[in-house]
Amino acid sequence: MVSAIMNTSNQKDHSQTFKRISTKYFLSCTAALVAETVTYPLDITKTRLQIAKNKFTKGGMVQVTYDIIKREGAMALWTGVAPAITRHYIYTGIRMGAYEQIRIMTFDKEKEKSFPLWKSMMCGAFSGLIAQFAASPTDLVKVQMQMEGLRRLQNQPLRYNGAIDCFRSLYRTQGFFGLWIGWMPNCQRAALLNMADIATYDNVKHGLIDNFQLKDNWLTHAIASSCAGFAAAIVSLPSDVVKTRMMDQIRHELDAKMMHKKNTHVDLYKGVIDCYIKIIRNEGFFSLYKGFLPSYIRMAPWSLTFWVSYEEIRKWTGASSF
Repeated sequence: MVSAIMNTSNQKDHSQTFKRISTKYFLSCTAALVAETVTYPLDITKTRLQIAKNKFTKGGMVQVTYDIIKREGAMALWTGVAPAITRHYIYTGIRMGAYEQIRIMTFDKEKEKSFPLWKSMMCGAFSGLIAQFAASPTDLVKVQMQMEGLRRLQNQPLRYNGAIDCFRSLYRTQGFFGLWIGWMPNCQRAALLNMADIATYDNVKHGLIDNFQLKDNWLTHAIASSCAGFAAAIVSLPSDVVKTRMMDQIRHELDAKMMHKKNTHVDLYKGVIDCYIKIIRNEGFFSLYKGFLPSYIRMAPWSLTFWVSYEEIRKWTGASSF
């Protein structure tokens, strides 16, 4: 009898835990959908600037944005937004859910007043890494779709009819594991970005509440998210540049395979370290921060929109504050 009661109690606990995790998963995905849609045009600009070895990407962020609208139309600024949003239903859901669960498991409220920064950074890095590994195929599709606009400008034939066709082509030419090409720089960037973003937001928010007696409201969330966006841009941009170069390299390999020709692209990188070395040697150290302005201008409003939306959605649905 006692055993049956205990089993029923355990089942209820597991059911409640699953419900709590799944609810927060979908809430974080919803907030990411809003943030991604609003700020996506800046991601297009940033990607073009980082690849940046042709006449169409000279002149800075404003010029590149103007050229995209003039040559491709305003809606071209949202090219690839579908796989980007799909990515967040994997990436953001996992990274936010994993971080919060690890925080619950490792935060000793009796011994620690607040979640230590070093623990927060480690949790952020780990959750970002596993989330990005799971979402790498969608990231590859997103970058390939973003580069279709560049091919249109260069009067080259388009390779894909849409995101699904792109996914099929990648699977057909690269194989299943080929969908994870470039996963290492992707995961490196995601680990750094999450380490900066989530840890900064978590610590700044609770620091403001605990030390400055601010209320747990949208203003506190906005201040914390602004700090998080700046920290994430500074920490993650070099790996973002490398990630974009490595992912763009796949474009040349795919072009060659589709045309049954040898890949003659001269700037092939052998790996992440080789990419870092060649960029610094050939273009200078600060080229690793190429596209910083659009990256920060995108990351700051993305972070603000995401965190404020996420906290408000949690409040509306009766979930606890992050």
